[in-house]
Amino acid sequence: MARFQYGKKKHTYRKFVLSAVVFVVIAGAFYQGIQSLSSGTKKRQRESLENALTRSITYCYTVEGTYPESLDYLKEHYGLMYDEDLFFVDYQVTGSNILPDVTIIEKGG
Repeated sequence: MARFQYGKKKHTYRKFVLSAVVFVVIAGAFYQGIQSLSSGTKKRQRESLENALTRSITYCYTVEGTYPESLDYLKEHYGLMYDEDLFFVDYQVTGSNILPDVTIIEKGG
C-alpha cells in the first residue's frame, strides 16, 4: 500500500511544477502584451502632439502673420494641450518670420 502512495505523491509534485511553469509562461506573455500596447500608445501620443504643434504653429502664422513667440502663447491662444508629465517640448524661436525649431522629448520614469 505504501508503494502506491509514494508514487502518487511524486506524480502530484510533477503536476504542481508543470502548473507553475505554465502559469509563469502565461504571465510573461501577458506582461509582454501589455508592454507592447503601452509603447504603441506612447508612439501615437507623440505623433498626435507633433501634428497638433505643426497645425497650431501654421495656423498662428496664417492668422497673425508671425510665428508664435512661445509655447505658452500656443497654449493660451490656440488651445494646445498635451501631457506635460509624459513629454517635454523644446520650443526655440529664431525670428518672427522663421519657423520655430520644435523638439519633443519623451520623459523617462
